[in-house]
Amino acid sequence: MTDQVASNPIVLQRADPHVLRHDGQYYFTGSHPAYDRVVLRRAERLEDLQAADEVTIWTRHETGPQSHLIWAPEIHRVDGAWYVYYAAAPNDHGTVDAPGANETFNHRVFVLECTADDPLTGEWVDRGQVDTGWESFALDATSFVHDGQQYLVWAQQDLSIRGHSNLYVARMANAWTLASDAVLLTRPEYDWEIKGFWVNEGPSVLVRDGRVFLTYSGAATGIDYAMGLLTADADADLLDPASWTKSVEPVFVSDPAAGQYGPGHNSFTQTPEGETVLVYHARTYTEIVGDPLWDPNRHARAQVLPFDTDGNPVWGTPVADTRPVPTSTEVLAPDGLGSVALA
Repeated sequence: MTDQVASNPIVLQRADPHVLRHDGQYYFTGSHPAYDRVVLRRAERLEDLQAADEVTIWTRHETGPQSHLIWAPEIHRVDGAWYVYYAAAPNDHGTVDAPGANETFNHRVFVLECTADDPLTGEWVDRGQVDTGWESFALDATSFVHDGQQYLVWAQQDLSIRGHSNLYVARMANAWTLASDAVLLTRPEYDWEIKGFWVNEGPSVLVRDGRVFLTYSGAATGIDYAMGLLTADADADLLDPASWTKSVEPVFVSDPAAGQYGPGHNSFTQTPEGETVLVYHARTYTEIVGDPLWDPNRHARAQVLPFDTDGNPVWGTPVADTRPVPTSTEVLAPDGLGSVALA
Protein backbone atom coordinates (compact mmCIF):
# COMPACT_ATOMS: atom_id res chain seq x y z
CA MET A 1 0.00 0.00 0.00
CA THR A 2 1.32 3.46 -0.86
CA ASP A 3 1.11 6.49 1.40
CA GLN A 4 -2.07 7.51 -0.46
CA VAL A 5 -5.34 6.14 0.92
CA ALA A 6 -7.84 6.10 -1.95
CA SER A 7 -10.41 8.90 -2.10
CA ASN A 8 -9.02 11.53 0.24
CA PRO A 9 -10.56 13.23 2.14
CA ILE A 10 -11.95 10.14 3.83
CA VAL A 11 -14.75 12.25 5.38
CA LEU A 12 -15.74 15.76 4.36
CA GLN A 13 -16.35 18.54 6.90
CA ARG A 14 -15.35 16.56 9.97
CA ALA A 15 -12.47 18.11 11.90
CA ASP A 16 -10.48 16.49 14.75
CA PRO A 17 -10.91 13.03 13.20
CA HIS A 18 -10.53 9.89 15.26
CA VAL A 19 -10.53 6.42 13.69
CA LEU A 20 -10.54 3.12 15.58
CA ARG A 21 -10.12 -0.20 13.79
CA HIS A 22 -11.93 -3.03 15.59
CA ASP A 23 -12.92 -6.50 14.34
CA GLY A 24 -12.25 -5.60 10.72
CA GLN A 25 -14.28 -2.37 10.81
CA TYR A 26 -13.24 1.28 10.92
CA TYR A 27 -15.16 3.42 13.42
CA PHE A 28 -14.99 7.16 12.75
CA THR A 29 -15.92 10.20 14.79
CA GLY A 30 -14.93 13.87 14.69
CA SER A 31 -16.15 17.36 15.41
CA HIS A 32 -19.48 17.94 13.69
CA PRO A 33 -19.46 21.46 12.16
CA ALA A 34 -22.62 22.39 14.10
CA TYR A 35 -20.76 21.52 17.35
CA ASP A 36 -23.96 20.15 18.85
CA ARG A 37 -23.64 16.35 18.78
CA VAL A 38 -21.41 13.29 18.87
CA VAL A 39 -21.58 11.18 15.71
CA LEU A 40 -20.25 7.79 14.62
CA ARG A 41 -19.95 6.06 11.29
CA ARG A 42 -18.51 2.68 10.32
CA ALA A 43 -17.07 1.05 7.19
CA GLU A 44 -14.83 -1.86 6.18
CA ARG A 45 -12.53 0.49 4.26
CA LEU A 46 -11.30 3.97 5.13
CA GLU A 47 -12.31 5.26 1.70
CA ASP A 48 -15.90 4.10 2.30
CA LEU A 49 -16.39 6.20 5.45
CA GLN A 50 -17.59 9.23 3.48
CA ALA A 51 -20.58 7.30 2.11
CA ALA A 52 -21.29 5.46 5.38
CA ASP A 53 -24.41 6.31 7.37
CA GLU A 54 -23.71 8.69 10.23
CA VAL A 55 -25.41 8.02 13.57
CA THR A 56 -25.87 10.61 16.30
CA ILE A 57 -25.17 8.86 19.61
CA TRP A 58 -25.44 11.92 21.87
CA THR A 59 -26.80 15.46 21.56
CA ARG A 60 -25.83 18.54 23.56
CA HIS A 61 -27.87 19.48 26.62
CA GLU A 62 -30.15 22.49 26.46
CA THR A 63 -28.32 24.17 29.35
CA GLY A 64 -25.38 23.53 31.62
CA PRO A 65 -21.76 22.48 31.13
CA GLN A 66 -22.53 20.17 28.19
CA SER A 67 -24.68 22.59 26.19
CA HIS A 68 -22.28 24.32 23.78
CA LEU A 69 -19.38 23.73 21.39
CA ILE A 70 -19.11 19.94 21.46
CA TRP A 71 -15.56 19.34 20.28
CA ALA A 72 -13.16 16.56 19.33
CA PRO A 73 -14.87 13.30 20.30
CA GLU A 74 -12.71 10.16 20.32
CA ILE A 75 -13.94 6.56 20.43
CA HIS A 76 -11.96 3.96 22.40
CA ARG A 77 -12.43 0.30 23.27
CA VAL A 78 -11.35 -0.57 26.83
CA ASP A 79 -12.09 -3.77 28.79
CA GLY A 80 -14.89 -4.82 26.47
CA ALA A 81 -16.75 -1.48 26.51
CA TRP A 82 -16.84 1.54 24.22
CA TYR A 83 -15.93 5.01 25.46
CA VAL A 84 -16.17 8.43 23.85
CA TYR A 85 -14.16 11.31 25.29
CA TYR A 86 -15.28 14.77 24.19
CA ALA A 87 -15.12 18.41 25.27
CA ALA A 88 -18.12 20.65 25.97
CA ALA A 89 -18.73 24.13 27.34
CA PRO A 90 -21.56 25.97 29.13
CA ASN A 91 -21.42 28.88 26.68
CA ASP A 92 -19.94 29.97 23.37
CA HIS A 93 -16.99 31.83 24.87
CA GLY A 94 -15.23 31.89 28.21
CA THR A 95 -14.27 34.87 30.30
CA VAL A 96 -10.87 33.81 31.68
CA ASP A 97 -7.83 35.67 30.38
CA ALA A 98 -4.53 33.84 30.50
CA PRO A 99 -1.38 35.98 30.75
CA GLY A 100 -0.60 37.21 27.28
CA ALA A 101 -3.61 35.46 25.76
CA ASN A 102 -7.03 36.38 24.43
CA GLU A 103 -10.37 35.20 25.73
CA THR A 104 -10.42 31.48 26.48
CA PHE A 105 -13.23 28.99 26.06
CA ASN A 106 -14.79 27.20 29.05
CA HIS A 107 -14.57 23.56 27.94
CA ARG A 108 -14.20 20.55 30.20
CA VAL A 109 -13.65 16.86 29.36
CA PHE A 110 -16.59 14.41 29.51
CA VAL A 111 -17.06 10.67 28.92
CA LEU A 112 -19.78 8.50 27.37
CA GLU A 113 -19.92 4.71 27.86
CA CYS A 114 -21.59 1.95 25.83
CA THR A 115 -21.42 -1.69 26.94
CA ALA A 116 -23.33 -3.07 23.95
CA ASP A 117 -21.50 -4.94 21.19
CA ASP A 118 -22.54 -2.39 18.56
CA PRO A 119 -21.78 1.24 19.47
CA LEU A 120 -23.97 2.57 16.66
CA THR A 121 -27.13 0.94 18.03
CA GLY A 122 -26.30 0.42 21.71
CA GLU A 123 -27.25 2.70 24.59
CA TRP A 124 -24.73 5.35 25.59
CA VAL A 125 -24.51 6.37 29.26
CA ASP A 126 -23.19 9.77 30.32
CA ARG A 127 -20.36 9.21 32.81
CA GLY A 128 -19.94 12.93 33.37
CA GLN A 129 -16.90 15.15 33.66
CA VAL A 130 -13.38 13.83 34.17
CA ASP A 131 -11.97 15.45 37.31
CA THR A 132 -8.46 16.45 36.21
CA GLY A 133 -7.57 18.01 39.56
CA TRP A 134 -8.43 21.62 38.86
CA GLU A 135 -11.07 23.64 37.02
CA SER A 136 -9.94 25.44 33.85
CA PHE A 137 -10.25 25.23 30.10
CA ALA A 138 -9.70 21.53 29.20
CA LEU A 139 -10.23 19.55 26.01
CA ASP A 140 -8.92 16.98 23.52
CA ALA A 141 -8.66 13.98 25.81
CA THR A 142 -7.22 10.79 24.37
CA SER A 143 -6.63 7.46 26.06
CA PHE A 144 -4.32 4.49 25.61
CA VAL A 145 -3.60 1.22 27.41
CA HIS A 146 0.03 0.23 27.92
CA ASP A 147 1.30 -2.75 29.93
CA GLY A 148 -2.21 -3.28 31.29
CA GLN A 149 -2.58 0.29 32.54
CA GLN A 150 -4.95 2.86 31.05
CA TYR A 151 -3.70 6.43 30.68
CA LEU A 152 -5.39 9.71 29.80
CA VAL A 153 -3.63 12.51 27.92
CA TRP A 154 -5.37 15.85 27.50
CA ALA A 155 -4.92 19.60 26.99
CA GLN A 156 -5.65 22.05 29.80
CA GLN A 157 -4.90 25.62 30.80
CA ASP A 158 -2.82 26.51 33.84
CA LEU A 159 -3.28 30.19 34.63
CA SER A 160 0.27 30.35 36.00
CA ILE A 161 1.68 29.33 32.60
CA ARG A 162 1.48 31.65 29.63
CA GLY A 163 -0.81 30.34 26.91
CA HIS A 164 -4.09 28.59 26.29
CA SER A 165 -3.29 24.92 26.86
CA ASN A 166 -0.56 22.48 27.86
CA LEU A 167 -0.53 18.67 27.65
CA TYR A 168 -0.92 16.46 30.73
CA VAL A 169 -0.91 12.71 31.41
CA ALA A 170 -2.32 10.62 34.27
CA ARG A 171 -3.06 6.99 35.06
CA MET A 172 -6.72 6.00 35.24
CA ALA A 173 -8.65 4.02 37.88
CA ASN A 174 -11.40 3.46 35.34
CA ALA A 175 -12.36 5.03 32.03
CA TRP A 176 -13.75 8.20 33.64
CA THR A 177 -11.67 8.54 36.83
CA LEU A 178 -8.00 9.45 37.24
CA ALA A 179 -5.85 7.36 39.57
CA SER A 180 -2.88 9.74 39.73
CA ASP A 181 -2.16 13.43 39.69
CA ALA A 182 -1.80 15.16 36.35
CA VAL A 183 1.77 15.43 35.07
CA LEU A 184 2.77 18.27 32.73
CA LEU A 185 4.40 16.88 29.58
CA THR A 186 4.70 19.90 27.30
CA ARG A 187 3.68 23.53 27.07
CA PRO A 188 3.91 25.98 24.16
CA GLU A 189 7.47 27.26 23.95
CA TYR A 190 8.86 27.04 20.42
CA ASP A 191 8.14 29.64 17.74
CA TRP A 192 5.98 27.26 15.69
CA GLU A 193 3.72 26.49 18.71
CA ILE A 194 2.84 30.12 19.48
CA LYS A 195 1.80 31.51 16.10
CA GLY A 196 -1.60 33.10 16.66
CA PHE A 197 -2.26 31.21 19.89
CA TRP A 198 -0.04 29.57 22.50
CA VAL A 199 -1.37 26.04 22.15
CA ASN A 200 -0.46 22.43 22.74
CA GLU A 201 -3.57 20.33 22.03
CA GLY A 202 -4.98 17.35 20.12
CA PRO A 203 -2.71 14.60 21.51
CA SER A 204 -2.62 11.08 20.08
CA VAL A 205 -0.52 8.09 21.11
CA LEU A 206 1.14 5.35 19.07
CA VAL A 207 3.08 2.52 20.76
CA ARG A 208 5.41 0.77 18.33
CA ASP A 209 8.79 -0.99 18.29
CA GLY A 210 9.61 -0.31 21.93
CA ARG A 211 8.72 3.38 21.87
CA VAL A 212 5.75 5.58 22.67
CA PHE A 213 5.10 8.35 20.15
CA LEU A 214 2.85 11.16 21.37
CA THR A 215 1.80 13.61 18.67
CA TYR A 216 0.05 16.91 19.32
CA SER A 217 -0.88 20.11 17.51
CA GLY A 218 0.18 23.71 18.07
CA ALA A 219 -0.49 27.31 16.94
CA ALA A 220 -3.75 28.80 15.64
CA THR A 221 -5.87 26.54 13.45
CA GLY A 222 -5.08 28.25 10.13
CA ILE A 223 -2.06 27.72 7.88
CA ASP A 224 0.30 27.71 10.89
CA TYR A 225 -1.39 24.75 12.59
CA ALA A 226 1.08 21.86 12.68
CA MET A 227 1.95 18.65 14.51
CA GLY A 228 4.66 18.18 17.12
CA LEU A 229 6.09 15.04 18.70
CA LEU A 230 7.11 13.67 22.09
CA THR A 231 8.90 10.30 22.31
CA ALA A 232 9.52 7.95 25.24
CA ASP A 233 10.85 4.41 25.65
CA ALA A 234 8.00 1.95 26.08
CA ASP A 235 9.49 0.60 29.32
CA ALA A 236 10.02 4.06 30.85
CA ASP A 237 7.89 5.70 33.54
CA LEU A 238 5.41 7.56 31.35
CA LEU A 239 4.43 9.78 34.29
CA ASP A 240 7.98 11.11 34.55
CA PRO A 241 8.45 14.16 32.29
CA ALA A 242 12.15 13.24 32.03
CA SER A 243 11.14 10.09 30.13
CA TRP A 244 9.95 12.16 27.19
CA THR A 245 11.96 13.88 24.45
CA LYS A 246 10.30 16.77 22.63
CA SER A 247 11.08 17.54 19.01
CA VAL A 248 12.10 21.17 18.52
CA GLU A 249 10.58 21.41 15.04
CA PRO A 250 7.09 20.34 13.95
CA VAL A 251 6.92 16.97 12.19
CA PHE A 252 3.90 17.57 9.92
CA VAL A 253 3.11 20.96 8.37
CA SER A 254 1.16 22.68 5.59
CA ASP A 255 2.11 21.78 2.02
CA PRO A 256 1.05 24.40 -0.56
CA ALA A 257 2.24 22.10 -3.37
CA ALA A 258 -0.39 19.56 -2.30
CA GLY A 259 -2.97 22.25 -1.54
CA GLN A 260 -3.19 21.24 2.13
CA TYR A 261 -3.10 23.78 4.96
CA GLY A 262 -3.12 23.48 8.74
CA PRO A 263 -2.76 19.69 9.12
CA GLY A 264 -3.28 18.54 12.67
CA HIS A 265 -5.39 17.06 15.45
CA ASN A 266 -4.46 13.60 14.30
CA SER A 267 -5.15 10.03 15.33
CA PHE A 268 -3.62 6.71 14.36
CA THR A 269 -5.17 3.55 12.94
CA GLN A 270 -3.99 0.58 10.89
CA THR A 271 -4.46 -0.95 7.47
CA PRO A 272 -5.81 -4.51 7.33
CA GLU A 273 -2.17 -5.55 6.79
CA GLY A 274 -1.08 -3.81 10.00
CA GLU A 275 0.57 -0.71 8.54
CA THR A 276 0.22 2.47 10.60
CA VAL A 277 -2.15 5.06 9.16
CA LEU A 278 -1.98 8.74 10.07
CA VAL A 279 -5.43 10.38 10.21
CA TYR A 280 -5.68 14.19 10.43
CA HIS A 281 -7.64 17.19 9.24
CA ALA A 282 -6.60 20.00 6.90
CA ARG A 283 -8.11 22.77 4.77
CA THR A 284 -7.56 23.39 1.06
CA TYR A 285 -7.41 27.19 1.31
CA THR A 286 -5.93 29.92 3.48
CA GLU A 287 -8.49 32.71 3.17
CA ILE A 288 -11.47 32.01 5.44
CA VAL A 289 -14.82 33.75 5.02
CA GLY A 290 -16.17 34.89 8.41
CA ASP A 291 -15.31 33.41 11.81
CA PRO A 292 -12.78 30.55 11.38
CA LEU A 293 -14.59 28.66 14.17
CA TRP A 294 -17.61 28.23 11.90
CA ASP A 295 -15.74 27.45 8.71
CA PRO A 296 -16.75 23.79 8.15
CA ASN A 297 -14.09 22.80 5.65
CA ARG A 298 -11.48 21.06 7.74
CA HIS A 299 -11.73 17.63 6.18
CA ALA A 300 -10.58 14.27 7.57
CA ARG A 301 -7.68 12.72 5.66
CA ALA A 302 -5.61 9.56 5.94
CA GLN A 303 -2.27 8.29 4.65
CA VAL A 304 0.03 5.41 5.50
CA LEU A 305 2.84 6.44 7.85
CA PRO A 306 6.08 4.67 6.90
CA PHE A 307 8.98 4.01 9.27
CA ASP A 308 12.71 3.96 8.62
CA THR A 309 15.07 1.09 9.48
CA ASP A 310 15.59 2.54 12.98
CA GLY A 311 11.86 2.55 13.69
CA ASN A 312 11.43 6.32 13.32
CA PRO A 313 8.29 7.68 11.65
CA VAL A 314 8.85 9.18 8.21
CA TRP A 315 6.19 11.85 8.43
CA GLY A 316 6.37 13.33 4.95
CA THR A 317 3.71 15.92 4.08
CA PRO A 318 -0.06 15.87 3.53
CA VAL A 319 -1.12 14.11 0.34
CA ALA A 320 -3.17 15.87 -2.31
CA ASP A 321 -6.92 15.33 -2.55
CA THR A 322 -8.43 12.77 -4.89
CA ARG A 323 -12.07 13.62 -4.12
CA PRO A 324 -13.85 16.97 -4.72
CA VAL A 325 -14.11 19.24 -1.70
CA PRO A 326 -16.12 22.40 -0.90
CA THR A 327 -14.47 25.75 -1.54
CA SER A 328 -13.97 28.74 0.75
CA THR A 329 -17.15 30.29 -0.68
CA GLU A 330 -19.30 27.47 0.67
CA VAL A 331 -20.73 27.57 4.16
CA LEU A 332 -22.46 25.23 6.57
CA ALA A 333 -26.05 24.42 5.63
CA PRO A 334 -28.72 25.47 8.18
CA ASP A 335 -29.27 21.86 9.29
CA GLY A 336 -25.56 21.41 9.90
CA LEU A 337 -25.41 18.38 7.58
CA GLY A 338 -23.55 19.75 4.58
CA SER A 339 -22.61 22.88 2.73
CA VAL A 340 -24.36 25.29 0.43
CA ALA A 341 -22.89 27.84 -1.93
CA LEU A 342 -22.99 31.47 -0.95
CA ALA A 343 -25.29 33.61 -3.07
